[in-house]
Amino acid sequence: MRVPVVHQQGRRRRARWSRLLWNGAEVLVTLGVVLLLLVAHQLWWTNRQAREGAERKVQALEREWGEGRDTSGGGGGEDSGGDGGGDRPVTGGAGASGGGSGAGSGTRRAPAAADARPRWTQAYAVLTIPRLGLRVPVAEGVSKPDVLNKGYVGHYPDTAQPGRAGNFALAGHRNTHGEPFRYVNRLRRGDRIEVGTRDATYTYVVDRTLAQTSPRDGGVIREIPRSTVRPAHGYTEPGYYLTLTTCTPEYTSKYRLVVWGKLSSMRPR
Repeated sequence: MRVPVVHQQGRRRRARWSRLLWNGAEVLVTLGVVLLLLVAHQLWWTNRQAREGAERKVQALEREWGEGRDTSGGGGGEDSGGDGGGDRPVTGGAGASGGGSGAGSGTRRAPAAADARPRWTQAYAVLTIPRLGLRVPVAEGVSKPDVLNKGYVGHYPDTAQPGRAGNFALAGHRNTHGEPFRYVNRLRRGDRIEVGTRDATYTYVVDRTLAQTSPRDGGVIREIPRSTVRPAHGYTEPGYYLTLTTCTPEYTSKYRLVVWGKLSSMRPR
């Protein structure tokens, strides 16, 4: 007498495949949920945390300045401006052609500016861009964990300080971690950019834009800013410049976007 085992073996095989498919589906769903949580963390939570922290720092700086307390910190009295950025890579944290005319009509003489060099990662100024509704702290250095990821704008070391002759060069995130420079591509010639410090408020006016350049285009943050990748973009004469750099296109770090401005006026605090 033959024992009918064929159907039992078939049922077992189908049961095994069902379990494998079910387990695979559970793994895929779990991975999808994890990825969604990571995306939400990067695109929402880091922005919320960084923006709240940056706003608190802006308020703290303005409160200290109003009380007349010195927020410049240690580090000696050496001028931080001068030699420019050399060929240092342009972090992001990253126009019209032709040479510039140097400083604007109101900047023939160097305006007063704080002499103390800020400490590394110290927030010491407030950047305000009315067109973008932006108010954000400026900190010394372009460290991601200590400056940019906190929602701050970072000052390139060895470039000029606010109001000084040369190039006051800044970097900021375009996406995530507060993304202060997300919409800098919307800036147009003539837009105002203000930099407030303990001593004064310096107003720069947007002059030129470089829509795309290499991350290693250190020429854009030199004392006389001029692209080494696209030499038709930049300036040829000394002046009082402001440079904003960030990543482009959005959600990538393949290239850098650059906005240049010139010092227009200084208002003592």
